[in-house]
Amino acid sequence: MSAVPLPRQHETAGFRARTTLDESPEDARMVSLAVARGKEGDREAIRFLYVRYSHNIYGYVRSIVHDEHEAEDITQHVFAKLMTVLVKYDERGVPFFGWLLRLAHNAAIDHLRSRRATPAEEIFGADEHSGDDVIDRSHVLREALDALPEEQRSVVLLRHVVGLTPGEIASRMGRTESSIHGLHHRGRRALQLELANRDSAPAIALGAAA
Repeated sequence: MSAVPLPRQHETAGFRARTTLDESPEDARMVSLAVARGKEGDREAIRFLYVRYSHNIYGYVRSIVHDEHEAEDITQHVFAKLMTVLVKYDERGVPFFGWLLRLAHNAAIDHLRSRRATPAEEIFGADEHSGDDVIDRSHVLREALDALPEEQRSVVLLRHVVGLTPGEIASRMGRTESSIHGLHHRGRRALQLELANRDSAPAIALGAAA
């Protein structure tokens, strides 16, 4: 299935995610036929459903994750797995668009949960310390964070503790997204140096130390 370009941020300014669609009887018939053919493995039928609904699904997902790039990825993921999960759809239970919204909602929520559970290994690199000295290493991590310049510390905490995206952090701090990426990179590097100076590389989650 070749992807149809999704709307970019400037095209979705003021875009309101729609959770219902007004479809004519002919539209409903075409969708029903595409769903039936899609259940049989017809890729053109899946493409028809993608072209018809992807922009609405994208808008809905973006209203949940608040990031255009992540919304694009999740939308593509929803339709990529549609070929295998479409057989579970029962036309008598709920309109297809409503069922598709449910898939998109679950995918978006799963993404948010994974995004807010970023382990410290992703920031510092894994080590082999046991949990016996977690309290001591938590204290060292606090000290290392306190030693960072304020903006770098804020970006690292907002990214890895709160779980915000670079775009969300940029909006909150009144900066450009590219500057947030720079602060994040420098903050991580500085934090690694601070921990190295303290001869510590904690494997605990930042969330436990915040």
